[in-house]
Amino acid sequence: MTETLVANRLENLWDDARAAKMSESDKLLYRSNLLGSDKRVTNYGGGNTSAKVMETDPLSGEQVEVLWVKGSGGDIGSMKMDGFSTLYMDKLRALKGKYRGVAFEDEMVGYLPHCTFALNPRAASIDTPLHAYVPKKHVDHVHSDAIIAIAASVNSKELTAEIFGDTIGWLPWKKPGYELGLWLEKFAIENPQAKGCVLESHGLFTWADDAKECYLTTLEIINHAAEWLEARTAGKPAFGGQKLPTLDARQRREVAARLMPVIRGLISKDRHKVGHFDDQAAVLEFVGSNALDTLAPLGTSCPDHFLRTKIRPLVVDFDPTNPDLDATIAGLEKAVADYRDDYAAYYDRCKKPDSPALRDPNAVVYLVPGVGMLTFALDKATARISGEFYVNAINVMRGASGVSTYQGLPEQEAFDIEYWLLEEAKLQRMPKPKSLAGRVALVTGGAGGIGAATAERFLKEGACVMLADIDPAALETASKGLAARHGKDVVRSVQMNVTDESQVVAAYAEMAVEFGGIDILVSNAGIASSAPIEETSLALWNKNMDILSTGYFLVSREAFKTLRTQGIGGSVIFVASKNGLAASPNASAYCTAKAAEIHLARCLALEGAEAQIRVNVVNPDAVLRGSRIWEGEWLDQRASTYKTDKEGLEEMYRQRSMLKRSVLPEDIAEGAYFFASDLSAKSTGNILNVDAGNVQAFTR
Repeated sequence: MTETLVANRLENLWDDARAAKMSESDKLLYRSNLLGSDKRVTNYGGGNTSAKVMETDPLSGEQVEVLWVKGSGGDIGSMKMDGFSTLYMDKLRALKGKYRGVAFEDEMVGYLPHCTFALNPRAASIDTPLHAYVPKKHVDHVHSDAIIAIAASVNSKELTAEIFGDTIGWLPWKKPGYELGLWLEKFAIENPQAKGCVLESHGLFTWADDAKECYLTTLEIINHAAEWLEARTAGKPAFGGQKLPTLDARQRREVAARLMPVIRGLISKDRHKVGHFDDQAAVLEFVGSNALDTLAPLGTSCPDHFLRTKIRPLVVDFDPTNPDLDATIAGLEKAVADYRDDYAAYYDRCKKPDSPALRDPNAVVYLVPGVGMLTFALDKATARISGEFYVNAINVMRGASGVSTYQGLPEQEAFDIEYWLLEEAKLQRMPKPKSLAGRVALVTGGAGGIGAATAERFLKEGACVMLADIDPAALETASKGLAARHGKDVVRSVQMNVTDESQVVAAYAEMAVEFGGIDILVSNAGIASSAPIEETSLALWNKNMDILSTGYFLVSREAFKTLRTQGIGGSVIFVASKNGLAASPNASAYCTAKAAEIHLARCLALEGAEAQIRVNVVNPDAVLRGSRIWEGEWLDQRASTYKTDKEGLEEMYRQRSMLKRSVLPEDIAEGAYFFASDLSAKSTGNILNVDAGNVQAFTR
């Protein structure tokens, strides 16, 4: 049984003492979270769970039977109680009288809101009837790789009987919905000894009258399937054995760094995409195998898989035995165009009069022999999750082809799921994308006050951010804080000295692998020094020039290379200083370097315009709070210059401004956001002073 599983099998995580204090609905959530915590049970957002619970009717005060079932969307591993729909069972049973047959399947979804218990706003999912009509109190539906490997085999019915006997039944492929719910009910009634049922090309349903028993049954069935598959495939080379070698880890990332900005540019003409790279063992085994060219075109089987990954991947023409990366890149434009044409032809073959319009025809999954898998989506989390789904599909293909012959869904069935009107309605309910959705930003000096505030502003607007800084401790603190607030998917960090050419080049390669490329550069790395000219050493002069002029040149040059490769425009923003326009006493090295920085931006605006690369400058003044520049010697030096103390310096700067206001890091971040966003789509070569008003810095 589950409690004594061998290594690498799903463990029983159920805590009786904890569960004893729970209501039936609480135990449903507990069971759901346990099942969803292991991707071997079900993929992210996949599957659903339910319980039939006696509740007090809010109107009559009587006890009524209520179905608690995972609502539309959500993930059983992370959901909370508000993720469940609640529906009156007597009304769900009454729906049988409204059913007019398969041709009217979708209209049944419109009746589900009429069954809602206690005005629950969570929309019921299409799988609700499959849970409602099984005559057991608790039902689990999961997409275990081991089960789908059996379900996606050409002889899945026979394999199911061989593995499980009459404990687990089998139903042929049927699009999820009301009819399938009636099929499942009929099977459960006619086979009272059964603990569940395998759905062809889809997944597993299990049931019981006790929450813990249902949970253990799900684990037991998955483990039994996995053990059977392992026994049957032991000693057999997966996917017919290896055809091509695997490059080493460093080489794989180098290839991915070259390919991803090219692909990103080709598929982001309408909406920006974000990339994800995966070279785990399962992926490398598949992309280097003899079966790649046979299995990849078949596409995935489980609806959850191909809704995330499209009907099939694009296999990139790359030979790791003779790696001509330039030739591969030269062929990408045609390969991407051919995929789009093929997808459009698939749409034309399968569309119906009421089908939604053709969606984005670009591939989501790109398989590179010897290197790994690239996935692209409108945001980083979706790109990563799409990759996880295709890994599920790889595991399914490995298992199915090891014991039988793998089969994907028939093309028309796949289309009917992908372009289901109910799926389209779900897409239409998605919130409007944020203003920087799909954009990737690099912020240098990212651990300082202005850098961190700018990253925060960009992240709030949906961007992915790579923080770069020379200080590893400060960088770690800043990146952890941002990731805690915005999620780990969208924040990366790299230690980088902007004056070190090799570090700058390496940082862009890292960003290409992590996110697919770049759209926004905020060049913000800074230094400040104060000394009369006769006391300014050559070393101090060069340090200012190295960081504020040469450093800005290096990060901009590499940004331009990637932006031109992508061909989708971009925005470069220099955080300069009022001192670049207005001279200050005892700061010649700093002022001159900042003036060079501003003029560099003007030059780059000229060079980048034809490629829609905009270059603009934000000019702060006296941003003391949160700024690491205003620590130590610089603060002491400026206080001495203006004959005041540290405490009086901020007040002095405030009073010398025309608006008598302090300038904060968030104010500079707002200026950077303006130039990064489409609000300034027709602005380049500009300087935005954020200094509370300084007449000397007026641009003329």
